[in-house]
Amino acid sequence: MLFQAAALDDSYAMPCGRCSNCLGRDLLPVICPPHLSARAALFLRSVSHPILPRKRWPKDALPEYGFAGAISEDLAVQPGRALAVWGDAGWGELVRDGKYEQQHFDDQLVEAMAKMIIEWKPQPAPQWITAVPSLTHPLLVSSFAERLARRLKLSFRPCVGKIAATPAQKEMQNSFQQARNLDGAFEIDRSRFLSGPVLLLDDMVDSGWTFNVVGALLRRAGASAVFPVALAVTSKTDHD
Repeated sequence: MLFQAAALDDSYAMPCGRCSNCLGRDLLPVICPPHLSARAALFLRSVSHPILPRKRWPKDALPEYGFAGAISEDLAVQPGRALAVWGDAGWGELVRDGKYEQQHFDDQLVEAMAKMIIEWKPQPAPQWITAVPSLTHPLLVSSFAERLARRLKLSFRPCVGKIAATPAQKEMQNSFQQARNLDGAFEIDRSRFLSGPVLLLDDMVDSGWTFNVVGALLRRAGASAVFPVALAVTSKTDHD
C-alpha cells in the first residue's frame, strides 16, 4: 500500500506497521506442519467431483452420428463422478504419475474408485463396466477398468472401439471443436455389449463431450443407463 500511495502522490503515505513488508517478517508460517498437510490430503481423498451431463449437441458438430439439437432422454448419460482434480495433493498426483510416468494406474486408485462408487450408490445400480478406448495408450484405462470390475464384482465388457485416430481433446479450442473431433471416432461392438446400467470409465474428463458422445452410442445400442466415472477432472488445466 505504501508503494501504491507513493505512486499516486499521496502526501500522507507512510508505513502501516502491520504488513509483512513493514514488519520485515512473514505474518503466517511458511512451512505447513506435517499433521496439517496429512489432514488436508486425507480430506482431498474423501471428496469426489461431479460430472454433469450436457444438455444440447453443438450445432452441426456430429453429422455422422446424427446427433443434433437437445440431447434426448433416450441418449442422455446420467450425472457421474470423478475421483480427483488433476494433480491435486489427494489422488491427483498418483493419477498424473500413473498416466505419464508409470503408464499404469496404481491399485490404490482401484480401491479408492471402488470406495467412491460404493458410497455414491448410483441408481439404477450398474451391472457392468466398459471403458473409453485410446489408440495411443490401449491398455492404460482398460486395465484399470478390468481391475475395478473385479473389485466391484461386475462384468467388464470392452465393447467401445475407437475406429479413427483423432487429435487430443486438449488441442481443441472450443466446445464445437471438441464435439466435432469425436464424430465417427467410436463404435459399439454389440457382441460384447450388455443392456443393463453401465459405468463408463475414462481416465480424464474436461469438456465432458467424450462421455456424452460415447454414452449416447451406448444408449443407442440399448444400455438402460450410463454413469460416467473418471479418475480426474482436468477443468481449468492444460491437460485432457
